[in-house]
Amino acid sequence: MAASKNKKTIPMTVTFLEMKARPAVIPPPHPQGKAAMLRAETPPLHFYRYLYDAIGGPYFWVDRKRLDDASLAAVIQHPEVELYVLYVNGCPAGMAELDFRDPKTGLIAYFGLMPEFIGKRLGYFFLYHSVANAWAHPISTLLVNTCTLDHPRALPLYQRMGFVPYSREERCVELL
Repeated sequence: MAASKNKKTIPMTVTFLEMKARPAVIPPPHPQGKAAMLRAETPPLHFYRYLYDAIGGPYFWVDRKRLDDASLAAVIQHPEVELYVLYVNGCPAGMAELDFRDPKTGLIAYFGLMPEFIGKRLGYFFLYHSVANAWAHPISTLLVNTCTLDHPRALPLYQRMGFVPYSREERCVELL
């Protein structure tokens, strides 16, 4: 990615991972307290932007911030894109965006937890159920990627779930 002279960029390594079959992993126990995963159907833009910024801010998620309202709505409100929100004790704790616009391949486009919910044993639980929701579709491959700017436990979590790296790329993120 070429960087503008006036924009700050941060280098990163992106790891692309795939899963070719429903994982054979042990289901996690239900977290303590009240936890629920709900699909946000036709999510309002302000709600999506709140989740995206609150979860992705520490990890330099910027791609969706570059989209105007119409472009963002075209993606997140597309009938083949599903947004799941993890709630803990009534509060949003995480998001998983699943993209099925390619009929044979599912993509976990975004996945993460709110900062205050990291370290509470929610990641595996949420990822397990996100992956199960993805494999409920007639897909042959499930993809996800992570980078060195993401939480340090992201890559090991994906691998624990059964994702296998198939490619790596050096890139730069251009900050807004």
